[in-house]
Amino acid sequence: MASGKVKWFDNKKGYGFILNAEGQDVFVHHTSIKGAGFKTLQEGEVVDYELVDSDKGPKALNVQRTLTGAPQPRA
Repeated sequence: MASGKVKWFDNKKGYGFILNAEGQDVFVHHTSIKGAGFKTLQEGEVVDYELVDSDKGPKALNVQRTLTGAPQPRA
């Protein structure tokens, strides 16, 4: 499992990007978010995910919030 911080997520389009530990953008689609209810992520939220390579670049699967996944306040 990899972990990273949500860079941005667009609820209308249903996708966004996670910034991984190496500083690389990882694509995330709402269908890859685990949990019940509306599948969304908040900017700055810390998540765990499975990293896979796609023909368009790195992609996150089985995305789940970490226990300490609350967004961090901006300085």
